[in-house]
Amino acid sequence: MKVAIIGAGLGGLAVAIRLAKQGHSVEIFEANNYVGGKATVHNIDGFRFDAGPSLFTMPQYIEELFAVAGEDIKQHFPYTRLEHICNYYFEDGTEIIADANPEKFAQEIADKTTDSSESVTQFLNKSAKIYEVTKGLFLEKSLHKLATYFSKDAFKGYANLHKIDTMTNMGKVIDKQFKDSRTRRLFKRYATYNGSNPYQAPGTLNIIPHLEYGMGAYFPNNGIHGITQALLYLCERLGVKIHLNTRITKIEHSKGKIEAISYQSSVIREQKTENSKLKTDIIVSNSDVYFTYKHLLPDVEFPTKVLNQPRSSSALIFYWGIKKQFPKLDLHNILFSEDYKTEFDYLFNKKSLYSDPTVYINITAKYKANDAPEGCENWFVMINAPHIDGQNWDELITQARQNIITKINRVLNTDIVPFIVTEKTLDPRGIESVTQSYLGSLYGTSSNNRMAAFYRHPNFSKQIKGLYFVGGSVHPGGGIPLVLSSAKIVAEMVG
Repeated sequence: MKVAIIGAGLGGLAVAIRLAKQGHSVEIFEANNYVGGKATVHNIDGFRFDAGPSLFTMPQYIEELFAVAGEDIKQHFPYTRLEHICNYYFEDGTEIIADANPEKFAQEIADKTTDSSESVTQFLNKSAKIYEVTKGLFLEKSLHKLATYFSKDAFKGYANLHKIDTMTNMGKVIDKQFKDSRTRRLFKRYATYNGSNPYQAPGTLNIIPHLEYGMGAYFPNNGIHGITQALLYLCERLGVKIHLNTRITKIEHSKGKIEAISYQSSVIREQKTENSKLKTDIIVSNSDVYFTYKHLLPDVEFPTKVLNQPRSSSALIFYWGIKKQFPKLDLHNILFSEDYKTEFDYLFNKKSLYSDPTVYINITAKYKANDAPEGCENWFVMINAPHIDGQNWDELITQARQNIITKINRVLNTDIVPFIVTEKTLDPRGIESVTQSYLGSLYGTSSNNRMAAFYRHPNFSKQIKGLYFVGGSVHPGGGIPLVLSSAKIVAEMVG
């Protein structure tokens, strides 16, 4: 069949690989002049920054794509398992080095907090149990196909629903398990992996620590952008045609069936645009599902109940070239807010930025030395931000920058300002503009209620035969592993 894919994000590239290998003729249409979506790269004054995602887990989804394509992953996508997951810093001077070995991590918690190693081990075992119960139902199958609910995995899930904390929120589960505020904050932060609030999101989201401590966290040797490069290589090997600077203008359909895709190509050198149409049997949208309906399917009934769910959080990111090295910092670093609950209240209720934010610092130069000039480091500095809701972003960014610098200086006992030699900023407005993520939400809808997984848009259209969806705004959700899982689900549906 003839397949057109809207968007060359990781989901679009991954589904293209699978469908091309199945024998379909595949073309990708990308509005930007680069592939990868959020997983792109910035090169500034000799510093290299991964633009968006920074954590890499569940490499089996990449391995599967290389196996499907019949290519050697070691030659084109080398990656390293991390010995330390993250360094955590607290205002009282506590520093927790999260070893990838669960036993060492548990002992570190016991040594640095008032919680026991046994309590950490119990929690990680519970996290592993949630994964085993849910992976076959929530992560790897469509929740919108009847057959899913009569599968072996589904019946296994039904028998164990009482064990996965669907009826309470993850914050309450964590507070019951741990008594120390530092340990509680450390585990509650995992809600941010899909842009949610730990004080509202279901306890099932406590699955996430298992992905790191049970399955491992990794660093792609060429950075997160190396994933994009690897998938692009596979697409090229399989004959996938990619059109850059090409914006889709409409999805054409008739009598409930896909017919064609209309697009506008920009010829940069000649400064002109060309309108074209391609007849196609299958269309897969890797664009934000809200954008897809609003702009490409104006004649289709808008699925209001699904798409008007509460939005996920966004991000405010500073890409700083730092003319100094900080040996105590690692690849992943978290400087915690003292009042986590208030910070999330600002994010999801007040739709603003708290004055004492939790600060994430990612430094890929720790593992990839040429990402920064000699003696320097590339700091990806991020705080969680609300989605766009009428805020004065210029004012918020100015104040947030000062709050972030003040916190870094206080916690790390330094003065970072003289060492910032280059800077670029990305806020929710830029995220919406560049990635077409509605309201700048990084993960589409949030997971702030226990039915959120079922309210995510399915990977197929119930109204138009031949129309499918991949990416972080649809099932099973945001983050690199789930985006790649969505591609696998769609490829199995198309066949």
